[in-house]
Amino acid sequence: MSASANARRHEDAVARYFEAWNAAPEARAEAVAAAWTNDGGYTDPLADVRGHEQIAAVIGAAHEQFPGFSFRLAGPVDGHHDTARFSWELVSDADGSAPVAGSDVVTLDGEGRIRAVLGFLDRVPAGA
Repeated sequence: MSASANARRHEDAVARYFEAWNAAPEARAEAVAAAWTNDGGYTDPLADVRGHEQIAAVIGAAHEQFPGFSFRLAGPVDGHHDTARFSWELVSDADGSAPVAGSDVVTLDGEGRIRAVLGFLDRVPAGA
């Protein structure tokens, strides 16, 4: 696979990841299924889950804690082989503030779906 094709594969996977994180509740299950493998996982300092249902529940809990916020990519996607890393922010739809930020590393299967996410929280508000 050429470097540009592999870069596109990483960028497409990360785009589907953000679609899942920003999906409306009624579309969340489908968006998670499009982004992750059936047995895919998500691990960060606050969660360690596997499977679409549990991943969707973690996403739902984040939106309950931060209603009116959206996740967005913060910088370029960097990757090689089946691994990509990127930074993100949780942004207020009302005022553009971004109280939460992090960095994630994802591993992909041969079809570009996420097998695993290792997430790190870089900025979290006090009491969150």
